[in-house]
Amino acid sequence: MTFDPVSEHERTRAALAAAIPRLTRLLREVPDLDAASGVPKWTVGDVGAHLASVYLAYGSVVPADAAPGAGVDWGSVLPSGDLPFVERITAMNDTSIGLLDGEGRARLGDLLAERGETFLRITEGLAPDTPVTAPWYGPEPTLTVAVVTGLMLSESLVHGLDIARGAGLPWSIGADDASLVIGQSMPTMMSLALDTAKARGVRIAFDLVVRGGPRLAVVVADGTMTVTRDAPPRAYDCRLTVEPTAFLLVSFRRTPIWKAIALGRMRAGGRKPWLAARLGDLVATP
Repeated sequence: MTFDPVSEHERTRAALAAAIPRLTRLLREVPDLDAASGVPKWTVGDVGAHLASVYLAYGSVVPADAAPGAGVDWGSVLPSGDLPFVERITAMNDTSIGLLDGEGRARLGDLLAERGETFLRITEGLAPDTPVTAPWYGPEPTLTVAVVTGLMLSESLVHGLDIARGAGLPWSIGADDASLVIGQSMPTMMSLALDTAKARGVRIAFDLVVRGGPRLAVVVADGTMTVTRDAPPRAYDCRLTVEPTAFLLVSFRRTPIWKAIALGRMRAGGRKPWLAARLGDLVATP
């Protein structure tokens, strides 16, 4: 079945609107911002500061035909040089955790609430396919409002888990929310994050079936990747059937793939099921 982009975008906005106050409450309950988090080398406060910077960045998005980067002095924070995608994002992440001083960190919950509401307000009423600039990903990519909304949701859910793990507090990621992230942002971001060196000379077609969620055709062809929702029938080398939350956490390296497989939350099939492990190897992460 084909999906309704308008309806799915509105559901993603609603999921984000629900996640923001959850994050706010979580940060207000954190007993020690200096505790280690679920992100190696980052404290709980670092993760919160990163999220605050992410919210600020996405809150600055504007239609691509308007002044790029309006509201943010990107020249002062963007890495210099023409870096590969993952190196660029790693540099931006390192910068992001230093953008808040002690006073800012003391009011992380309030900052996230303010900046999250700003994003929802400035994007309200925009069509899902409205183009927006995202200079932190490089000079070339132009994303859409639907993609950046999905990215905002993914950042909120995954980093909420990082904070909760470090603080010893509960945090859940529902299957419906994970499915929205996969459907809204991953088709674009998987292609951007392709490790072109590893993909050179590779030709593999994956059928990615998300239980209760989207179905993606992921085709790698000699250094490029295309990800298509509701693709016409074709021959695939490998079929991956996954539970949405498990796939989200494996994709962001928060859960080892062996654990998801052992628990029956990811299963490989098709003509060449052994190729399943190649997908995670081909898509780089910071």
